[in-house]
Amino acid sequence: MSETIAMGNTPRKHMIAVGAICNTTIFRVDHVPQLPAKTLATDMRLLIDGMAASAACAFVKLGGSAEIWARVGDDAHGQEMRRALSVDGLDTRRLRTVPGTQSSQSVVIVDHKGDRLVTAFHDSETDRSTDWMPLDELAHAGLVHCDVRWVEGAEAALKAARALNIPSMVDGDVAPLDTLKRLVPLARYAIFSDAGLLSYTGCEDVEQALMQVGATHDGHVGASCGPLGYLWYENGAIRHVPAPVVEVIDTLAAGDIFHGAFALGLLEGKSIEECARFACIAASLKCTRFGGRLACPTRAEVDSMLAEA
Repeated sequence: MSETIAMGNTPRKHMIAVGAICNTTIFRVDHVPQLPAKTLATDMRLLIDGMAASAACAFVKLGGSAEIWARVGDDAHGQEMRRALSVDGLDTRRLRTVPGTQSSQSVVIVDHKGDRLVTAFHDSETDRSTDWMPLDELAHAGLVHCDVRWVEGAEAALKAARALNIPSMVDGDVAPLDTLKRLVPLARYAIFSDAGLLSYTGCEDVEQALMQVGATHDGHVGASCGPLGYLWYENGAIRHVPAPVVEVIDTLAAGDIFHGAFALGLLEGKSIEECARFACIAASLKCTRFGGRLACPTRAEVDSMLAEA
C-alpha cells in the first residue's frame, strides 16, 4: 500500500475523495428575515465545493495531496468546476462529465451568528453508475474518503478500499437512513456530525449513540460536535477532545475541513487524540472567517495554535 505521492522532491500523503460537488454562491447577511422579504448581502463568495471535495481541499492546504472522483454536468459550470478545483491543487482527472446533464448548484446564506441556510439542486438525470470508476487506482492512496451524497460511488469505493486494505473514512452527515446503513459499516473510520449520528441511531444523546455504534463497528467511530469538539468510542468508553473557543463568523464547511485534517493526521501517524486536536483546531480557525472551505487555515496557522495550546 502506498501512502505518499511525489510532489516535487517532497513525498506528500495522498487521499482520494469520492462524492458530489457543487457550484456554490455564499451570501453573508446580517440576519435572515421572515418570508416574503428582500435583504442585501454584506459579502459573498463564489466557489466549487461539496463535502468530500472540501475535505480534499483542506487535506491539500494542510500539506497533503488529493484527487477528487465525482460527476459534473455537460455544461459551462462543469468545465469551471474542473478548472477551479485544479487551481486549488486537486487532481481532477477522475471528474466524469455526464452528457446531457446540468452541474449541481447551491446557494448558501450565512447570518451574523455564522449559522447558514443551504439550498441545492442536483440534476435527477445524472447517471449514478460506477462502471467508469478505476477502482484499482485506490491502491495508490493512503486513504479513501467518501461523503454520503453519491451513495453508489461511495459504496463502490469503500468496498474496493476494504478489499485492497486501504484505510477508508465516511463523512456520516445527515442523510437517508438506508444510505448511512449502506456506507457506515464499510468504512474503517466512521466520523459523523453530531446530527448525522443521532439520525443514524435514533438516540437523543451523542455519547449513548457512540456507545451503540461503537460496540458493533469494527473500526473507529466518532462525532464532530461543533463547539463541543470531538467525541469518540474507544475500548468501551467515550473519549473527548474539546474545541478551542473562537468567535464564530461562518460554520459552512467546518465539518468537511475537520475530516480533511483528521485524515491527514492519520496518515502522518498521529494518534486518534492528536488527530482530533489537530482537526478541531483546523475547523475552529475556519469558523472565524467567512467563505466556506475557502477559509481553511494554513498548516502554519494550525501548528501555531497547537503549540499555544
